[in-house]
Amino acid sequence: MICLRSTIRTLPLGALLALSACAGGDATDTLRISGSTTVNPVAVDAAEVLRGRSGKPITVDTQGGSAGGLAQVCGGEIAIAMSSKPIADSDRQQFPNCDHQPTKVGEDAVGIIVRRDVYDAGVRNLTREQARAIFEARTTNWRELGGPDLGIFVYDKEPGRGTREALDKYMYGKETAPPPPDSPRYAVVGGNEETRAKLMSTPGSVAPLSTSFVTDHPELAVVALDGVEATPQSVAAGKYPMSRPLYLVTNGPAAGRAKEFIDFVASGEGQQILPRHGYLTLEQLGQ
Repeated sequence: MICLRSTIRTLPLGALLALSACAGGDATDTLRISGSTTVNPVAVDAAEVLRGRSGKPITVDTQGGSAGGLAQVCGGEIAIAMSSKPIADSDRQQFPNCDHQPTKVGEDAVGIIVRRDVYDAGVRNLTREQARAIFEARTTNWRELGGPDLGIFVYDKEPGRGTREALDKYMYGKETAPPPPDSPRYAVVGGNEETRAKLMSTPGSVAPLSTSFVTDHPELAVVALDGVEATPQSVAAGKYPMSRPLYLVTNGPAAGRAKEFIDFVASGEGQQILPRHGYLTLEQLGQ
């Protein structure tokens, strides 16, 4: 049997545990991490470093996004949840016996992403009300916003995803977001890579997405929000309206290998990983 030591990002946890047995230990030796597809690249790089130093197995998965990771860590299935959203009252109510212990490791900008042809045709900035009208399917053609005569196709994120929460907070503040529109040009997608693929393949499409996933993809563009560009400077200064913290979360105070992993990501060496993926470090945030 051939054993794979590289991190498998999309396999179910059961398959990951089976692989871990041939990665230098049985399932009980494996440090299991799962959750946010945004935090995932950082955790993958950190796991590679620490596996190389200790020879002990670490698996990193993205099952269910932030909400899925929090559910798994509270259920004892994993040691660390990756979350791109703060712990909410709803999380505490859902898991009342879980002692959520989040450690912030960085910050990310969420963008409203359009295709380059729409951006170049004139849609370079959206107001809060314009964004609401798009995602509620009240604005259905880009010409209504100064762009091309092209129908809008909205790809939204699943409830519980950190990206969706950042978008809802921007558009609705403390208001309750309305239910999804009944529109043939509206669909819900999962992780960041799936969202990016849908944007790249669908003319007229728009979606909320971590801005780091647009880097090196010139066919996609990040629009400004209320006149503010999604730059590291505007995010660090708190001016850009759609940023979100990145967390590693344990059930109870981190201990053992989970603590070692979290401490490494928060260390000077570990923090160097974040800019590689377009995220802000704690130092850049003044924290």
